[in-house]
Amino acid sequence: MLKIFTGLYKGRKLKSVTHPDVRPTTAKVKLSFFDVLQENIRETIFLDGFAGVGNIGIEALSRGAEYVVFIEQLGELVKALKHNLDKIGIPPDHYRIIKGEYNRSVIQLGNEGFKFDIVFLDPPYELLDYANPLKVIYKRDILKDNGIIVLERPSTLKFEGKYFDCYKTQKLGRKSLDFFCYPPDEA
Repeated sequence: MLKIFTGLYKGRKLKSVTHPDVRPTTAKVKLSFFDVLQENIRETIFLDGFAGVGNIGIEALSRGAEYVVFIEQLGELVKALKHNLDKIGIPPDHYRIIKGEYNRSVIQLGNEGFKFDIVFLDPPYELLDYANPLKVIYKRDILKDNGIIVLERPSTLKFEGKYFDCYKTQKLGRKSLDFFCYPPDEA
């Protein structure tokens, strides 16, 4: 059962979906992510890429994020995400849901001039074998100069961020969180 751990919506349970392409972020990984960034969440513009049912983005709103953009491609998950936001009672002016493919959605956000303080990415792990989800963030310039990208990946998978500096990796058993920022000369 997915639930909100801290903040305004603490204790609220989230509807989940059983789907072969869905692997929700575990409680251990979620808590670790928010423990590291707890002081940096308030009043941020937050991107939850590969959002699923909204587990990470809703927790960010609960902890004081100003606005969250959720990107999710699967209609069944978007429906559950909308249900979760409505059930919790999160005002619609605090979030946006984009139903679409990740790269195209980021391109759209870049064209609209969005800039994010924090980007959380939990892509299908097989995508990391052939694609770099950080590339489109860099090319479309949607990360603020002092922004942070956090990527969840299997600990056994080596990932090169290329466009950003990985300043911290937190290994959590079979999963790892990589924390990226702009190189010092680009920020």
